[in-house]
Amino acid sequence: MNKKYDVVWSDIAENDLIDIVQFINNDSHSSAINILRKFRNKAKSLYHSPQRGRIIPELREFGVLQYRELIISHWRLMYRIVNKRVYIVAIIDARQNVEDILLQRLLRKK
Repeated sequence: MNKKYDVVWSDIAENDLIDIVQFINNDSHSSAINILRKFRNKAKSLYHSPQRGRIIPELREFGVLQYRELIISHWRLMYRIVNKRVYIVAIIDARQNVEDILLQRLLRKK
Protein backbone atom coordinates (compact mmCIF):
# COMPACT_ATOMS: atom_id res chain seq x y z
CA MET A 1 0.00 0.00 0.00
CA ASN A 2 1.38 3.39 -1.00
CA LYS A 3 1.87 6.21 1.47
CA LYS A 4 -0.12 9.35 0.94
CA TYR A 5 1.94 12.53 0.83
CA ASP A 6 0.94 16.18 0.73
CA VAL A 7 2.35 18.03 -2.28
CA VAL A 8 3.22 21.69 -1.69
CA TRP A 9 4.28 24.05 -4.48
CA SER A 10 6.76 26.77 -3.56
CA ASP A 11 6.15 30.28 -4.87
CA ILE A 12 9.22 29.90 -7.07
CA ALA A 13 7.94 26.66 -8.63
CA GLU A 14 4.49 28.16 -9.20
CA ASN A 15 6.08 31.18 -10.90
CA ASP A 16 8.27 28.88 -13.01
CA LEU A 17 5.18 26.99 -14.16
CA ILE A 18 3.27 30.19 -14.95
CA ASP A 19 6.23 31.53 -16.95
CA ILE A 20 6.53 28.29 -18.94
CA VAL A 21 2.82 28.09 -19.74
CA GLN A 22 2.63 31.77 -20.70
CA PHE A 23 5.68 31.46 -22.94
CA ILE A 24 4.23 28.43 -24.75
CA ASN A 25 0.81 30.08 -24.94
CA ASN A 26 2.36 32.87 -27.05
CA ASP A 27 2.80 30.31 -29.82
CA SER A 28 0.04 27.79 -29.16
CA HIS A 29 -2.78 27.79 -26.64
CA SER A 30 -3.38 24.05 -27.05
CA SER A 31 0.32 23.28 -26.47
CA ALA A 32 0.26 25.42 -23.33
CA ILE A 33 -2.76 23.51 -22.00
CA ASN A 34 -1.07 20.22 -22.88
CA ILE A 35 2.15 21.04 -21.00
CA LEU A 36 0.17 22.31 -18.01
CA ARG A 37 -1.65 18.95 -17.90
CA LYS A 38 1.67 17.11 -18.04
CA PHE A 39 3.01 19.08 -15.10
CA ARG A 40 -0.18 18.53 -13.09
CA ASN A 41 -0.15 14.79 -13.78
CA LYS A 42 3.49 14.43 -12.79
CA ALA A 43 2.86 16.44 -9.62
CA LYS A 44 -0.16 14.24 -8.82
CA SER A 45 2.04 11.14 -9.10
CA LEU A 46 4.07 12.48 -6.17
CA TYR A 47 1.08 12.01 -3.83
CA HIS A 48 1.73 8.27 -3.86
CA SER A 49 5.28 7.68 -5.04
CA PRO A 50 7.65 10.61 -4.56
CA GLN A 51 10.68 8.29 -4.38
CA ARG A 52 10.26 7.56 -8.09
CA GLY A 53 12.20 10.66 -9.11
CA ARG A 54 15.94 10.50 -9.41
CA ILE A 55 18.29 12.34 -7.09
CA ILE A 56 19.48 15.47 -8.91
CA PRO A 57 22.86 14.44 -10.36
CA GLU A 58 24.50 17.88 -10.10
CA LEU A 59 23.65 18.05 -6.40
CA ARG A 60 24.59 14.42 -5.76
CA GLU A 61 28.16 15.30 -6.75
CA PHE A 62 28.26 17.59 -3.69
CA GLY A 63 26.65 15.06 -1.35
CA VAL A 64 23.23 16.74 -1.45
CA LEU A 65 20.86 13.80 -1.69
CA GLN A 66 17.52 15.15 -0.48
CA TYR A 67 16.46 16.77 -3.79
CA ARG A 68 14.86 14.73 -6.54
CA GLU A 69 13.49 15.47 -9.97
CA LEU A 70 11.06 14.31 -12.61
CA ILE A 71 11.64 15.07 -16.28
CA ILE A 72 8.72 16.59 -18.17
CA SER A 73 9.47 17.21 -21.85
CA HIS A 74 12.66 19.26 -21.50
CA TRP A 75 11.98 20.61 -18.03
CA ARG A 76 13.08 19.33 -14.66
CA LEU A 77 10.52 19.43 -11.85
CA MET A 78 12.64 19.54 -8.70
CA TYR A 79 11.34 18.60 -5.28
CA ARG A 80 12.24 17.55 -1.77
CA ILE A 81 10.53 15.00 0.46
CA VAL A 82 10.21 15.88 4.15
CA ASN A 83 8.26 13.42 6.27
CA LYS A 84 4.84 13.16 4.62
CA ARG A 85 5.24 16.27 2.46
CA VAL A 86 6.67 16.76 -0.99
CA TYR A 87 7.87 20.31 -1.64
CA ILE A 88 8.10 21.22 -5.31
CA VAL A 89 10.90 23.79 -5.28
CA ALA A 90 11.54 24.69 -8.92
CA ILE A 91 11.00 23.89 -12.57
CA ILE A 92 13.97 24.57 -14.79
CA ASP A 93 14.88 24.05 -18.41
CA ALA A 94 16.89 20.83 -18.68
CA ARG A 95 18.97 22.34 -21.48
CA GLN A 96 20.47 24.85 -19.06
CA ASN A 97 23.13 24.34 -16.41
CA VAL A 98 21.49 23.70 -13.02
CA GLU A 99 24.38 25.20 -11.08
CA ASP A 100 24.18 28.44 -13.10
CA ILE A 101 20.42 28.71 -12.58
CA LEU A 102 20.66 28.10 -8.84
CA LEU A 103 23.44 30.66 -8.52
CA GLN A 104 21.41 33.25 -10.46
CA ARG A 105 18.40 32.65 -8.21
CA LEU A 106 20.47 32.92 -5.05
CA LEU A 107 22.06 36.16 -6.21
CA ARG A 108 18.67 37.63 -7.13
CA LYS A 109 17.44 37.12 -3.56
CA LYS A 110 20.20 39.30 -2.05
